[in-house]
Amino acid sequence: MRRMRTRIVTLIDRKPLRQDGQAGRDVFLYDRELSMQTGKDKAWEDLERLAAGDVCRRSLADFDHTAHAYTVPVFGHEVIVKLGQRTFEGRRPEGELIVNGLGYFSHLAILHYLIGAQNVAPAGRLIRPADLKTSGGLYEAGSHVLPLDALATRYGNDADVFLKQGFRFNGARRTYGDAALELLPFPRLPVTLILWRGDDEFPARADLLFDATGDRHVPPDVLWSVAMLCVKIMMPPPRGEAGP
Repeated sequence: MRRMRTRIVTLIDRKPLRQDGQAGRDVFLYDRELSMQTGKDKAWEDLERLAAGDVCRRSLADFDHTAHAYTVPVFGHEVIVKLGQRTFEGRRPEGELIVNGLGYFSHLAILHYLIGAQNVAPAGRLIRPADLKTSGGLYEAGSHVLPLDALATRYGNDADVFLKQGFRFNGARRTYGDAALELLPFPRLPVTLILWRGDDEFPARADLLFDATGDRHVPPDVLWSVAMLCVKIMMPPPRGEAGP
């Protein structure tokens, strides 16, 4: 019997970032890093102005008044957000990976989740990134296409290892596809990863789905960073490597 499954077609814009070669790329990356740092500075300022009790109620984080620091579960691992020093501290190797190895994606995501999380429970309805009303197109072109093909290539013939890696980050097994995990990058923001094994008809495939409430907690571009973080923790970089 033929095995039928839904196929999601993604259009990828493969045009170069600039027409002037490596020099242009270096300028582009410098501009992006500068913009991200400016955004991070503003996010720290915004968070510092908020009442800690309200932040904790909305985000399900904790606040230590003595240390002047939030503790927020990121994939179930405690991350300490120190307001005075404006630093992030991960506990256990998994937490260190999140804040150091993947800080490019996690830092702004953590800050914006604390700033903007709503006291709203997950709806339990899954949607594709492309179907988000606020930012669906963001995921369909250029460098914002999620690297789900790489995830499928890595685990397409080894679903058990896929699940084992997800369990390191407190993922919960779900019954979609050939293997599926619900991850909690943040307490109110679940993300589901679905793996399809390859066979004679179809190559291996991976899908990422948000809960329908996902874009109520963080801005659209930050939600993309959350999605990238979910994919990246499933494919951790070598020890000591940082960045995207």
